[in-house]
Order: sequence, then structure tokens, then C-alpha cells
Amino acid sequence: MEALDLMLNRVSVTRLTDPAPTSAQLDLMFRAALRAPDHGQLRPWRFLTIQGEARERLGRLMAESLRVRSPEASDDAVLKARKMPLRAPLLVVVIARVQPHPKVPGSEQVLAVSCAAHGLLLAAHAQGLGAVWRTGEFSYDPYLAKALGLTGDEQILGFIYIGTPEGTLRTAPALEPKQFVSEWTGSN
Repeated sequence: MEALDLMLNRVSVTRLTDPAPTSAQLDLMFRAALRAPDHGQLRPWRFLTIQGEARERLGRLMAESLRVRSPEASDDAVLKARKMPLRAPLLVVVIARVQPHPKVPGSEQVLAVSCAAHGLLLAAHAQGLGAVWRTGEFSYDPYLAKALGLTGDEQILGFIYIGTPEGTLRTAPALEPKQFVSEWTGSN
């Protein structure tokens, strides 16, 4: 796949099914992720892969987490949380590991991890896989972060769901750059 075609046509794919990426495909996705801009070569990223029965265990943790955070949550909401990880054959938890550094602020490190996640999404698309980056309440949940083994200097930036696209991919909307770009000349 041509690089520009890839970048212009990648879309989030929410309907995913088996098979999951092969280990070779997953290796390429992580190699692409590790090419993200990284001021100071801090490598502020970490990833967890979750597949097979581990997705069911994650679903139980999400349901527990919801009950802890919102004891009044309905049974339907708890069931929905429990089923979330089953929407794709593979999940990648994107984790930022922010480190103290005199020249690289934490916000820049989080941006680097975001770029790594985008690289993973592009590499999935380039290999004919479908993927979607999801955030939501579980990305910011300290109970779930602790259950997944994150340390105090780490935070979940999201969950990337990956699998085989089910159905036809939607067409990326054509956006006009002029709507988002302007020239600054330095004069008032």
C-alpha cells in the first residue's frame, strides 16, 4: 500500500471479527508504533495485548471497575462493560509512562505515545486489518489501571481494538485543508 494512500484512506473500523492479527502482523504494527517521534529517546510507551480468554477476564475487571466507580450502575450497564472487550479478537492497551525530564515535559511524552498508537493503527490498515482506538471512562479508571498492573507514573491512553473488518470499509470523509489551515504573517 502506498504511504499517502494509507494516510488518506485509513478509517476506524468498529465491526471486527476473527481472525486476529498473526504474530508477524502484530510485530510489524509494534515496529511501526516504535518509530513515533520521541524527543530525548525516552520511549514513554508501553503496550498490553489482550486476546482469547483474557478478553473475558478484562470484561470482568471492567464490570467490577464500573461497580466500584458507580455502585448505582444498572445491571445492563455492567453487562455492557463486561462485553466491551469481546468486540474484537485482539485489544492493545496503550499506556503512557511519563518520566521526569528537564527538557521533555510530560505532555510531550503523552503526545509521543499518541503518535505511537497512530502508527499502530496505520500499520494495521496497511496490512488489511481493521482497528479502532477507543477511550472512554475505562481509560481514566484508577481501579482498572491498578488491576492491569500500571504503576503510578503510567496512564492508559486508550484501547485499540484490532481484527478482521466485517463488511465493507466506510470511505474516509473528504476534508478540505483550507478549513483548518491559515497562514500567519506576523503582522496584525
